[in-house]
Amino acid sequence: MKRNFLLLARYLLAIVFIFSGFVKGIDPWGTAYKLFDYFTAFHLHFLNDLTLPFAVILCVAELYLGLLLLFGANPRNAAWGSFIFMAVFTPLTLILAITNPISDCGCFGDAIKLSNWGTFYKNIVLFAAAAYLFANRKELKAKHSNFRKRAVSILLLVIALAPSIHGIRHQPLIDFRPFHLGVNLLQYTKIPEDKPHDVYRTILYYQKDGEVKEFDETNYPWDDSTWTFVDSKSFLVEKGYTPPITNFILYNEHGQNYTDTILYSKGDLILVVVPSVKYLSEPAIAKFKTVQKQARDKGITVFGLTSAAGTDLANLENKHGLFFTWLQADEVMLKTIVRSYPGMLYLYDGTIVGKWHWRDIPEKLFKTEQPLPFLVTATQKKWEYAIALVLSLSLILILLVFNRNK
Repeated sequence: MKRNFLLLARYLLAIVFIFSGFVKGIDPWGTAYKLFDYFTAFHLHFLNDLTLPFAVILCVAELYLGLLLLFGANPRNAAWGSFIFMAVFTPLTLILAITNPISDCGCFGDAIKLSNWGTFYKNIVLFAAAAYLFANRKELKAKHSNFRKRAVSILLLVIALAPSIHGIRHQPLIDFRPFHLGVNLLQYTKIPEDKPHDVYRTILYYQKDGEVKEFDETNYPWDDSTWTFVDSKSFLVEKGYTPPITNFILYNEHGQNYTDTILYSKGDLILVVVPSVKYLSEPAIAKFKTVQKQARDKGITVFGLTSAAGTDLANLENKHGLFFTWLQADEVMLKTIVRSYPGMLYLYDGTIVGKWHWRDIPEKLFKTEQPLPFLVTATQKKWEYAIALVLSLSLILILLVFNRNK
């Protein structure tokens, strides 16, 4: 019975740690943005520049612990690590649940949204499992030589590092955000006709003879001049449908709204996304100059999306030579679109058919006369599937070798 409980605790922790570490690890920038929100909420601004290193350490540690638990490599060290991990994060999530500085905890990245209280209750179960495993760590005996244990531990560490390294240098292997390949921006920003809208109740306050009374929209004294309007308040009665994308708003520097120009675009359209000019490098600028020339030769429109303003916005053309029609947008929204500084989208009839980190933009984007949208989508998916397959086969190989009888 005791052995069964140990196996249950071990595999429960392994599954959750691996899933949590992987979905955050493939998107380390997203985890870094979440840490930035927490540091801002708790006025820990001196840590803001360390968000990405902290994010990578967190993702790698969680994934690595999960892999160690799954494969039974260094079981006692894995028990120590999981217990320390949960001993730190369980009370921390209780504080977050009570104070609620950020509505979404971010513990499963963008894959699964949990409330802060939901995260705390989850951690209670995991802490109990980690504590039981830790209390009985002497029962966790390795059945393999020290050399094999060390070899597998090193290989698992390399595998745990791989998603985060890839996520920093490229777009996430799996895109859980609403701006992924195949999304039609118009459909994702509008409320369909068959979906319910938010229902509000409005209270109107009128005064007469020094007395203030409440009315609603059906009985307020609109035709009685003896009443004087004082105030009104609206309350959400029933929550309606919320589209996946709610903050896609674009303006040029003169305040003209270009949102519908993008949403209702026809044919080919390129969006160069520069969330912040702070990280705009010369190699990235060179890439976009190539795109600029190729698009001009093919007669394809290119818009630049950025949060820059003033001199920074003017320098995108004057200093860097990127002569796009630049549109301004919220930086958080732009960082949701691409996890890179900068990146690029290829739209066809308002649908995202191509999405790249600046490093991965094809050298000859328009080298074929075949329908580009299908080619771009197929090429990118093959690349993602190849990486996922390599990681999966590596884990299977390690499992077979490690558990082979001597």
